[in-house]
This record gives sequence, C-alpha cells and structure tokens, in this order.
Amino acid sequence: MADISHPPRAELYPEIEPYSAGKLKLDGLHTMYWEQSGNPHGIPVLFLHGGPGAGAAPAHRRFFDPGYYRIVVFDQRGAGRSAPLGELKDNTTPHLISDIERLRHHLKIDRWLLFGGSWGSTLALAYGEAYPERCTGFVLRGIFLCRRSEIDWFIYGLRSFFPEAWRTFAEVIPEAERADLLRAYYRRLTDPDSKMHMTAARAWSSYEGACSTLLPSPDTVAYFAGDTVSLGLARIEAHYFSHDIFLPQNALIASVGRVRHIPCTIVQGRYDAVCPIVTADDLHRAWPEANYIVVPAAGHSAWEPGISAELVKAMERFKNRR
Repeated sequence: MADISHPPRAELYPEIEPYSAGKLKLDGLHTMYWEQSGNPHGIPVLFLHGGPGAGAAPAHRRFFDPGYYRIVVFDQRGAGRSAPLGELKDNTTPHLISDIERLRHHLKIDRWLLFGGSWGSTLALAYGEAYPERCTGFVLRGIFLCRRSEIDWFIYGLRSFFPEAWRTFAEVIPEAERADLLRAYYRRLTDPDSKMHMTAARAWSSYEGACSTLLPSPDTVAYFAGDTVSLGLARIEAHYFSHDIFLPQNALIASVGRVRHIPCTIVQGRYDAVCPIVTADDLHRAWPEANYIVVPAAGHSAWEPGISAELVKAMERFKNRR
C-alpha cells in the first residue's frame, strides 16, 4: 500500500443523486434495480447491501468519493426496489452471483472493487471466490459467513445481550414452537396471509435492528420495521438461513485462497452482537494478508460513527492502489 501524506478522510461524503438507473430483467420472474452515481469514468466500486433482503438506500452512496469512484448500487433479488419484493423462487446465492455478473456485463465494467457489510460481506466473498479475476479489491464490514453456529447465535444467542428484544421476537411464536424459532418464523413468513407474514416480518426485522447498534437507536429500529425493509429482510433471511445460504458448510473459508492475492480491508466492531467478532477473526486468520481493523466502541451497524469512519478511510486508501 502506498503511503499518503495526510490522514485519509473519515467523514461521509455529501448526498448525491444517480446519473443513471434502470431495471435489469434477470429471468421470467425477477427484475433487478440498479443505479450509478459519482464519476462515470472513475474506478468502479460495487456496493452490496446486507440481509440478505435488506435492500440498498441513498445514504449508501456516501461512503465513496463521487469525484473518484464510479459507484454502482443495486438491490438483490426480492429486495428493495427489485421485483417481486420478498420473492423466494429462484432466489439462492448462486443466482445472486450470476446476477452480479449479468450487471457487470450490462454496465460494460471489466473489473470492480467489492464493498459489503454483514450479508454484503458474505456475498462479496462468494462472488469474489467465483470470479477473482473480476475483483480489484474488497472492503468488508461486520463479517458474516452464515455457518450454522452463526445462524444459531442470531436466533438464540443474542438473548444473552438483548433479552428484551429477544423476548419480543420469540413471543410472536407460540411457546410450543419456540424450540425451532427459525422453522416457525419461516412458515409464517411464507404464509400467503398478509397479516400473518407481515406480523412475523416486522418482529424479525425489528429484532435485528434493535441488536445492531452499540447504544439504543430508535431510528435504526424504525427503519428496520418499515414494510419494504422488513418483508424483504425477514422473508429472504429466513429462506437463506433455512438452506445454509445454498452453499456447502464452511465453503467461504475453504475457498478464501482464491482471493488472498487481492487487496482487502476488514472492518469489525468489537461489540458487534449480530455478527460477533469471532467470525471476522476466523476470516482474518484464513486471510492474514487482509488489513484487519477492529473498531473498539462499535456494534454491527455501518452507521456507527467509528465503523463509518473506517469504511470511508478504507475507500480513501484504495485510491493509492492502482
């Protein structure tokens, strides 16, 4: 990494609007929303949102210098502005990897930098391991590898730190079914009755939002509880968690050798409860060449001040890699 003569910027960039956007037909069912902002002739960077199913937001453009980067943002199958919202048919990790390649071809991009947090880090790794020749680098936050231990932690382990939020989450399900909350939620989230699936979706998504920040954040919980975010997030997360993200166990760690030669920065909140630091530690031990940054006073959310600052700094440092 080249040295820089002054400290890299740590503040988010101002709000910007896309210079182009569209809907890309993926198959007979799914259509993907995509947008580009920043510098049309700049270094391409692809933003991968969390969840799976959470969708992207305008604020996500603000991690990147719009004068330097060609910022590509899209909503994954079933999420956000992609359609149909919450659709599970033909919605798997291999489908998402293929969608990213389709988008790259559509936008006539040769190679790009991958930027993703939480599930976005999962998908960035999965895509990178499938197409390492298309990746110029990775910025990964709040590492999630979707191993069975991580799913069990999300469903039950968070009770140790957020008992009130967990109790609200669990009590949506009758006591007789609580031994397998994932199965019980998945059945309700896929119920055609809108009252049934929206009640479950809001409870699941609000639970995740309540556990995502180091300090209580009503704004975060309110965002997660919105209809579009909650339906996409809860239904698709439960779908992927129920099927081990449609990849073999430990596949992402096992294949990390395919990307170890590519520059990477890992940013992890020390007190991330949703995606505990042990997972980031496991990834860094498998990928020791990566620049590993632990933010001391931060939880899971990308909007934690320390997390967002380190993400912006990481993107500034990548300007010196050509």
